[in-house]
Amino acid sequence: MDIPVSDSELVRDVCLSFECNYCDKELVHRIAQLLLPGLAAACVDSTTGDLFNSPSFVAVDMRKEMVDYLTHRSETFVAESLIKGDGTQDPAEEISNNPTEIISIFIDEFSGLKRNLLGSISGWLLSETQEDKIDDFVQDMEINRFWLVDRREAIAEVLLKNIDFNNTFHCAMKFSTAEQLAEHQSYCIFRPMNCTHEGCAAKFSAGHIEKHESVCPFKVLPCEQQCSQSLTRHEMDRHCITVCPMKLINCPFNQIGCQSTFPQCTLEKHCSEFLHSHLLYILQINHEQEASLEELDKRAELLEKSQSLGNLSKSLNVRSLTSAIKAQEAKMLNPEGEFSTFI
Repeated sequence: MDIPVSDSELVRDVCLSFECNYCDKELVHRIAQLLLPGLAAACVDSTTGDLFNSPSFVAVDMRKEMVDYLTHRSETFVAESLIKGDGTQDPAEEISNNPTEIISIFIDEFSGLKRNLLGSISGWLLSETQEDKIDDFVQDMEINRFWLVDRREAIAEVLLKNIDFNNTFHCAMKFSTAEQLAEHQSYCIFRPMNCTHEGCAAKFSAGHIEKHESVCPFKVLPCEQQCSQSLTRHEMDRHCITVCPMKLINCPFNQIGCQSTFPQCTLEKHCSEFLHSHLLYILQINHEQEASLEELDKRAELLEKSQSLGNLSKSLNVRSLTSAIKAQEAKMLNPEGEFSTFI
Protein backbone atom coordinates (compact mmCIF):
# COMPACT_ATOMS: atom_id res chain seq x y z
CA MET A 1 0.00 0.00 0.00
CA ASP A 2 1.35 3.42 -0.96
CA ILE A 3 1.94 5.98 1.75
CA PRO A 4 -0.57 8.88 1.42
CA VAL A 5 0.87 12.13 0.14
CA SER A 6 -0.33 15.30 1.84
CA ASP A 7 -1.70 18.26 -0.11
CA SER A 8 1.18 20.41 1.07
CA GLU A 9 3.68 17.91 -0.34
CA LEU A 10 1.85 17.86 -3.67
CA VAL A 11 1.87 21.65 -3.83
CA ARG A 12 5.56 21.71 -2.98
CA ASP A 13 6.41 19.20 -5.74
CA VAL A 14 4.39 21.19 -8.28
CA CYS A 15 6.04 24.46 -7.28
CA LEU A 16 9.53 22.95 -7.33
CA SER A 17 9.33 21.59 -10.84
CA PHE A 18 12.74 22.74 -12.12
CA GLU A 19 15.38 20.17 -11.10
CA CYS A 20 19.14 20.57 -11.63
CA ASN A 21 20.08 16.94 -12.38
CA TYR A 22 23.76 17.64 -13.06
CA CYS A 23 25.95 14.56 -12.44
CA ASP A 24 29.58 13.83 -11.68
CA LYS A 25 30.91 13.74 -15.26
CA GLU A 26 34.00 11.72 -14.45
CA LEU A 27 31.97 9.03 -12.68
CA VAL A 28 29.39 8.96 -15.48
CA HIS A 29 32.19 8.41 -18.00
CA ARG A 30 33.68 5.57 -15.94
CA ILE A 31 30.30 3.84 -15.75
CA ALA A 32 29.78 4.34 -19.50
CA GLN A 33 33.14 2.67 -20.11
CA LEU A 34 31.84 -0.48 -18.39
CA LEU A 35 28.84 -0.88 -20.66
CA LEU A 36 30.55 -1.85 -23.92
CA PRO A 37 32.73 -4.64 -22.44
CA GLY A 38 29.67 -5.83 -20.48
CA LEU A 39 27.59 -6.03 -23.64
CA ALA A 40 30.43 -7.79 -25.48
CA ALA A 41 30.72 -10.40 -22.71
CA ALA A 42 26.98 -11.10 -22.78
CA CYS A 43 26.95 -11.42 -26.59
CA VAL A 44 30.01 -13.69 -26.75
CA ASP A 45 28.95 -15.94 -23.87
CA SER A 46 25.40 -16.32 -25.14
CA THR A 47 26.50 -17.37 -28.65
CA THR A 48 29.48 -19.59 -27.82
CA GLY A 49 29.05 -22.81 -29.77
CA ASP A 50 25.98 -21.47 -31.58
CA LEU A 51 26.30 -22.24 -35.31
CA PHE A 52 23.46 -19.94 -36.30
CA ASN A 53 24.18 -16.80 -34.25
CA SER A 54 27.23 -14.62 -33.73
CA PRO A 55 27.89 -11.86 -31.17
CA SER A 56 27.21 -9.17 -33.79
CA PHE A 57 23.91 -10.83 -34.76
CA VAL A 58 22.48 -10.63 -31.22
CA ALA A 59 24.09 -7.30 -30.21
CA VAL A 60 21.11 -5.03 -30.94
CA ASP A 61 18.58 -7.10 -28.98
CA MET A 62 21.11 -7.83 -26.24
CA ARG A 63 21.82 -4.13 -25.78
CA LYS A 64 18.11 -3.39 -25.20
CA GLU A 65 17.81 -6.27 -22.74
CA MET A 66 20.93 -5.12 -20.92
CA VAL A 67 19.76 -1.51 -20.61
CA ASP A 68 16.33 -2.65 -19.38
CA TYR A 69 17.92 -5.00 -16.86
CA LEU A 70 20.38 -2.42 -15.52
CA THR A 71 17.69 0.24 -15.28
CA HIS A 72 15.34 -2.05 -13.36
CA ARG A 73 18.16 -3.38 -11.15
CA SER A 74 19.32 0.14 -10.29
CA GLU A 75 15.76 1.30 -9.56
CA THR A 76 15.16 -1.53 -7.10
CA PHE A 77 18.63 -1.56 -5.57
CA VAL A 78 18.03 1.16 -2.97
CA ALA A 79 14.66 -0.22 -1.88
CA GLU A 80 16.03 -3.77 -1.63
CA SER A 81 18.99 -2.54 0.41
CA LEU A 82 16.75 -0.66 2.85
CA ILE A 83 14.15 -3.39 3.43
CA LYS A 84 16.49 -6.40 3.36
CA GLY A 85 16.29 -7.93 6.81
CA ASP A 86 16.88 -11.64 6.46
CA GLY A 87 20.50 -11.49 7.66
CA THR A 88 22.04 -12.06 4.25
CA GLN A 89 23.89 -9.37 2.34
CA ASP A 90 23.99 -8.55 -1.33
CA PRO A 91 27.59 -8.03 -2.58
CA ALA A 92 26.64 -4.60 -3.86
CA GLU A 93 25.53 -3.52 -0.39
CA GLU A 94 29.10 -3.87 0.91
CA ILE A 95 30.30 -1.27 -1.61
CA SER A 96 27.20 0.91 -1.78
CA ASN A 97 29.40 4.02 -1.65
CA ASN A 98 31.06 3.12 -4.96
CA PRO A 99 28.63 3.46 -7.89
CA THR A 100 31.13 2.11 -10.43
CA GLU A 101 31.52 -1.16 -8.58
CA ILE A 102 27.77 -1.46 -8.02
CA ILE A 103 27.03 -1.10 -11.74
CA SER A 104 29.86 -3.51 -12.50
CA ILE A 105 28.15 -6.12 -10.32
CA PHE A 106 24.85 -5.54 -12.12
CA ILE A 107 26.59 -5.99 -15.49
CA ASP A 108 28.21 -9.23 -14.34
CA GLU A 109 24.81 -10.45 -13.14
CA PHE A 110 23.30 -9.75 -16.55
CA SER A 111 26.14 -11.51 -18.38
CA GLY A 112 25.69 -14.51 -16.11
CA LEU A 113 21.99 -14.69 -16.91
CA LYS A 114 22.72 -14.68 -20.67
CA ARG A 115 25.55 -17.20 -20.58
CA ASN A 116 24.66 -20.52 -22.21
CA LEU A 117 26.07 -23.89 -21.15
CA LEU A 118 28.92 -23.87 -23.66
CA GLY A 119 29.66 -20.25 -22.76
CA SER A 120 29.93 -21.22 -19.09
CA ILE A 121 32.22 -24.16 -19.87
CA SER A 122 34.36 -22.07 -22.25
CA GLY A 123 34.57 -19.27 -19.74
CA TRP A 124 35.72 -21.75 -17.11
CA LEU A 125 38.14 -23.86 -19.18
CA LEU A 126 39.37 -21.31 -21.73
CA SER A 127 39.10 -18.02 -19.89
CA GLU A 128 41.97 -16.39 -21.81
CA THR A 129 40.47 -17.35 -25.18
CA GLN A 130 37.06 -16.13 -24.07
CA GLU A 131 38.51 -12.83 -22.90
CA ASP A 132 40.28 -12.39 -26.23
CA LYS A 133 36.98 -12.89 -28.06
CA ILE A 134 35.30 -10.31 -25.84
CA ASP A 135 38.13 -7.81 -26.40
CA ASP A 136 37.96 -8.38 -30.15
CA PHE A 137 34.20 -7.81 -30.18
CA VAL A 138 34.59 -4.60 -28.16
CA GLN A 139 37.04 -3.35 -30.80
CA ASP A 140 34.65 -4.33 -33.59
CA MET A 141 31.81 -2.36 -31.98
CA GLU A 142 34.06 0.67 -31.48
CA ILE A 143 35.24 0.58 -35.10
CA ASN A 144 31.66 0.28 -36.35
CA ARG A 145 30.50 3.00 -33.90
CA PHE A 146 27.83 0.62 -32.66
CA TRP A 147 27.20 2.22 -29.24
CA LEU A 148 28.68 5.70 -29.10
CA VAL A 149 30.04 6.95 -25.82
CA ASP A 150 27.60 9.88 -25.55
CA ARG A 151 24.67 7.46 -25.70
CA ARG A 152 26.29 5.23 -23.13
CA GLU A 153 26.85 8.24 -20.89
CA ALA A 154 23.15 9.09 -21.11
CA ILE A 155 22.36 5.58 -19.81
CA ALA A 156 25.10 5.90 -17.18
CA GLU A 157 23.54 9.12 -15.85
CA VAL A 158 20.22 7.37 -15.30
CA LEU A 159 21.87 4.44 -13.54
CA LEU A 160 23.94 6.74 -11.33
CA LYS A 161 20.93 8.77 -10.23
CA ASN A 162 18.98 5.61 -9.46
CA ILE A 163 21.55 4.24 -7.02
CA ASP A 164 22.82 7.56 -5.61
CA PHE A 165 20.09 7.94 -2.98
CA ASN A 166 22.28 10.24 -0.85
CA ASN A 167 22.82 12.64 -3.76
CA THR A 168 26.57 12.30 -3.34
CA PHE A 169 27.32 12.11 -7.04
CA HIS A 170 24.54 14.17 -8.60
CA CYS A 171 22.57 17.31 -7.82
CA ALA A 172 18.87 16.85 -7.08
CA MET A 173 18.03 20.41 -6.06
CA LYS A 174 14.68 21.74 -7.27
CA PHE A 175 13.52 25.29 -7.91
CA SER A 176 10.23 27.01 -8.62
CA THR A 177 11.41 28.99 -11.67
CA ALA A 178 13.73 28.46 -14.61
CA GLU A 179 15.63 31.61 -13.60
CA GLN A 180 16.41 30.18 -10.17
CA LEU A 181 17.54 26.93 -11.75
CA ALA A 182 19.80 28.75 -14.22
CA GLU A 183 21.36 30.79 -11.43
CA HIS A 184 22.04 27.66 -9.41
CA GLN A 185 23.51 25.79 -12.38
CA SER A 186 26.01 28.58 -12.96
CA TYR A 187 27.77 27.59 -9.73
CA CYS A 188 26.61 24.01 -9.11
CA ILE A 189 29.59 21.82 -8.20
CA PHE A 190 28.35 19.20 -10.66
CA ARG A 191 28.11 21.58 -13.63
CA PRO A 192 30.01 20.19 -16.64
CA MET A 193 33.28 21.84 -17.58
CA ASN A 194 35.86 21.44 -20.34
CA CYS A 195 39.57 21.72 -19.66
CA THR A 196 40.86 25.07 -20.90
CA HIS A 197 44.41 23.88 -21.59
CA GLU A 198 45.20 23.62 -25.30
CA GLY A 199 45.20 20.02 -26.49
CA CYS A 200 43.22 18.60 -23.56
CA ALA A 201 39.76 17.20 -24.32
CA ALA A 202 38.91 16.25 -20.73
CA LYS A 203 35.42 16.92 -19.39
CA PHE A 204 34.65 16.93 -15.69
CA SER A 205 32.37 18.41 -13.06
CA ALA A 206 33.33 21.73 -11.54
CA GLY A 207 34.02 20.07 -8.19
CA HIS A 208 36.90 18.17 -9.79
CA ILE A 209 38.66 21.13 -11.40
CA GLU A 210 41.46 21.24 -8.81
CA LYS A 211 41.98 17.49 -9.11
CA HIS A 212 42.20 17.76 -12.89
CA GLU A 213 44.52 20.75 -12.76
CA SER A 214 46.90 18.73 -10.58
CA VAL A 215 47.23 15.97 -13.21
CA CYS A 216 46.31 17.55 -16.56
CA PRO A 217 49.06 16.51 -19.02
CA PHE A 218 48.51 19.65 -21.11
CA LYS A 219 48.89 22.22 -18.34
CA VAL A 220 51.87 24.52 -18.97
CA LEU A 221 54.25 24.65 -16.02
CA PRO A 222 57.64 26.21 -15.30
CA CYS A 223 60.51 23.76 -15.58
CA GLU A 224 60.84 21.59 -12.47
CA GLN A 225 64.61 22.11 -12.57
CA GLN A 226 64.13 25.87 -12.70
CA CYS A 227 65.48 26.61 -16.14
CA SER A 228 63.88 29.50 -18.03
CA GLN A 229 61.51 27.32 -20.08
CA SER A 230 57.83 26.54 -19.51
CA LEU A 231 56.32 23.40 -20.97
CA THR A 232 53.37 21.04 -20.64
CA ARG A 233 53.28 18.47 -17.86
CA HIS A 234 53.51 15.52 -20.25
CA GLU A 235 56.70 16.98 -21.80
CA MET A 236 58.32 17.68 -18.43
CA ASP A 237 60.07 14.37 -17.72
CA ARG A 238 61.56 14.11 -21.19
CA HIS A 239 62.75 17.72 -21.05
CA CYS A 240 64.32 17.31 -17.61
CA ILE A 241 66.33 14.21 -18.50
CA THR A 242 67.40 15.25 -22.01
CA VAL A 243 67.70 18.88 -23.06
CA CYS A 244 67.16 20.90 -19.87
CA PRO A 245 70.21 23.16 -19.29
CA MET A 246 69.71 22.68 -15.54
CA LYS A 247 69.93 18.88 -15.78
CA LEU A 248 72.48 17.59 -13.27
CA ILE A 249 75.45 15.88 -14.88
CA ASN A 250 78.64 14.27 -13.65
CA CYS A 251 81.87 16.07 -14.40
CA PRO A 252 83.33 14.72 -17.68
CA PHE A 253 86.57 14.19 -15.71
CA ASN A 254 84.70 11.82 -13.40
CA GLN A 255 86.54 8.81 -14.85
CA ILE A 256 89.91 10.13 -13.70
CA GLY A 257 88.90 11.46 -10.29
CA CYS A 258 86.62 14.51 -10.26
CA GLN A 259 83.43 13.62 -8.34
CA SER A 260 81.57 16.90 -8.90
CA THR A 261 77.99 17.12 -10.16
CA PHE A 262 76.43 20.34 -11.43
CA PRO A 263 73.80 21.74 -13.83
CA GLN A 264 74.65 21.05 -17.46
CA CYS A 265 74.68 24.77 -18.30
CA THR A 266 77.55 25.40 -15.83
CA LEU A 267 79.93 22.89 -17.43
CA GLU A 268 82.30 25.53 -18.83
CA LYS A 269 82.32 27.43 -15.52
CA HIS A 270 83.15 24.26 -13.61
CA CYS A 271 85.96 23.29 -15.99
CA SER A 272 87.43 26.77 -15.68
CA GLU A 273 87.19 26.89 -11.88
CA PHE A 274 88.54 23.36 -11.40
CA LEU A 275 91.18 23.51 -14.14
CA HIS A 276 94.05 22.98 -11.70
CA SER A 277 92.65 19.77 -10.24
CA HIS A 278 91.76 18.46 -13.73
CA LEU A 279 95.31 19.21 -14.90
CA LEU A 280 96.72 17.40 -11.90
CA TYR A 281 94.57 14.32 -12.51
CA ILE A 282 95.84 14.04 -16.08
CA LEU A 283 99.49 14.79 -15.19
CA GLN A 284 99.42 12.05 -12.57
CA ILE A 285 98.32 9.57 -15.24
CA ASN A 286 100.85 10.80 -17.84
CA HIS A 287 103.89 11.29 -15.54
CA GLU A 288 103.22 9.09 -12.52
CA GLN A 289 106.57 7.31 -12.84
CA GLU A 290 108.59 10.43 -13.74
CA ALA A 291 107.73 13.03 -11.09
CA SER A 292 106.48 13.40 -7.55
CA LEU A 293 103.07 14.78 -6.68
CA GLU A 294 104.72 18.05 -5.58
CA GLU A 295 106.51 18.39 -8.92
CA LEU A 296 103.30 17.61 -10.82
CA ASP A 297 101.45 20.24 -8.81
CA LYS A 298 104.05 22.85 -9.79
CA ARG A 299 103.83 21.75 -13.41
CA ALA A 300 100.04 22.18 -13.28
CA GLU A 301 100.56 25.72 -11.95
CA LEU A 302 102.92 26.50 -14.83
CA LEU A 303 100.42 25.15 -17.33
CA GLU A 304 97.74 27.36 -15.82
CA LYS A 305 99.96 30.41 -16.27
CA SER A 306 100.90 29.49 -19.81
CA GLN A 307 99.86 31.39 -22.89
CA SER A 308 97.49 28.56 -23.79
CA LEU A 309 95.46 28.91 -20.62
CA GLY A 310 92.45 29.88 -22.67
CA ASN A 311 92.70 26.68 -24.70
CA LEU A 312 93.21 24.58 -21.58
CA SER A 313 90.19 25.98 -19.78
CA LYS A 314 88.04 25.43 -22.86
CA SER A 315 88.88 21.73 -22.91
CA LEU A 316 85.70 20.11 -21.58
CA ASN A 317 86.69 16.45 -21.53
CA VAL A 318 89.64 14.20 -20.76
CA ARG A 319 90.73 13.67 -24.38
CA SER A 320 90.77 17.33 -25.38
CA LEU A 321 92.53 18.47 -22.20
CA THR A 322 95.11 15.68 -22.50
CA SER A 323 95.91 16.78 -26.07
CA ALA A 324 96.15 20.43 -25.03
CA ILE A 325 98.48 19.55 -22.13
CA LYS A 326 100.82 17.53 -24.37
CA ALA A 327 100.96 20.33 -26.92
CA GLN A 328 101.74 22.93 -24.27
CA GLU A 329 104.29 20.75 -22.51
CA ALA A 330 106.16 20.33 -25.80
CA LYS A 331 106.46 24.11 -26.04
CA MET A 332 107.69 24.33 -22.45
CA LEU A 333 110.64 21.91 -22.84
CA ASN A 334 114.08 23.60 -22.83
CA PRO A 335 116.86 22.70 -25.36
CA GLU A 336 118.13 19.99 -22.99
CA GLY A 337 114.71 18.33 -23.04
CA GLU A 338 113.87 19.31 -19.46
CA PHE A 339 110.64 20.89 -18.34
CA SER A 340 111.18 24.66 -18.17
CA THR A 341 110.09 26.62 -15.13
CA PHE A 342 109.27 29.62 -17.28
CA ILE A 343 107.71 30.28 -20.66
